[in-house]
Amino acid sequence: MMSESVDIHEKTESPRDARSPLQVSPEGPVVAYALSHETYTVPQLLEYGIAAERAGFRMAWTSDHFQPWQDNQGHSGLAWVTLAALTQRTSQMAFGTGVTCPTFRYLPAIVAEAWASLSHLAPGRVFLGLGTGERLNEGAAGGGWGKYQERSERLIEAIKIIRELWSGEHVRFKGKFWDVDAKLYDKPASPIPIYIAAGGPKSARIAGLYGDGLIAEGGPLSSNPLYKAAWEEGARESGKNPATLPIIVELYTVVGGEREARQSADLWHFTPRAWQHGYFDEVNPLRIQQKAEREIPLEMVYKDWPVGTDPEVHIKAIKETAAKGATHVVITTATPNQMEVIEFYGSKVLPRLAKAGSTG
Repeated sequence: MMSESVDIHEKTESPRDARSPLQVSPEGPVVAYALSHETYTVPQLLEYGIAAERAGFRMAWTSDHFQPWQDNQGHSGLAWVTLAALTQRTSQMAFGTGVTCPTFRYLPAIVAEAWASLSHLAPGRVFLGLGTGERLNEGAAGGGWGKYQERSERLIEAIKIIRELWSGEHVRFKGKFWDVDAKLYDKPASPIPIYIAAGGPKSARIAGLYGDGLIAEGGPLSSNPLYKAAWEEGARESGKNPATLPIIVELYTVVGGEREARQSADLWHFTPRAWQHGYFDEVNPLRIQQKAEREIPLEMVYKDWPVGTDPEVHIKAIKETAAKGATHVVITTATPNQMEVIEFYGSKVLPRLAKAGSTG
């Protein structure tokens, strides 16, 4: 008999292999590749994931959306299908979602079952990224929506359910939002770390308390001392050392010039204000796009992105992101030359980063 009062970290440990891309590397940041379901089809993303592993990317993440952020992005394949396919076409790269909302669109028990199954297909190589969601996904799909307080409470309860089910024991959980009476007969083949996305100090503390790592916004991580302090406080309160836990930051990059930068920025026009009202809580991608086009100059979108074909531009940006506190840097680019981008990073960026890390 289990209840929500049980210590959620009692039975579930994170992978401890220091060589795993799921862990903090002493040799420098782990560089991951973003497989954006908003801008490419599932078959395309599968090929990009295979190519990314061959190029030397140690990790990948996939967006988990029911709709794209903007109408002009044009795609919204199911992330879980892509991940399952990647387990069969890759052998070393780690991967997961950035991020899944386990509370409105999905039941937490189903998320637990899905990731347990993925772990059997790729033991030791999957992570689960979780967050409180966006209305264009959760509300649009009919699952409902709520204010931050409800969304954060739901997330905490969902994490407890997922962890308890992963124990393989019978779970009797009666909470505020769900009543679970079940057993996961095929528990994970190996421990699955949970990384939690946080846009502000409140969510950062939740990530520290209940997660195995933080999916952070680069701005707050480096400029808001309350943000990182809340994350570290939460981790220590739950008996973890924050210095050993991954901090994952997304970095938008462009391999090309001004034209490619504007092309990419047009597809991610909303990003400077993504977590402001009228964007993450809007249900219609076309309205998000139109609002961004009215309110945000295109130059503002890519002003801080590394843009160019000089490898040093990209190496510098990754190092600067790591200097802000990131242990994992996820490369996102929306230009159509994805295979060229992957080849560029594989031949000119990743080897130099690896050499710099090995030489200190």
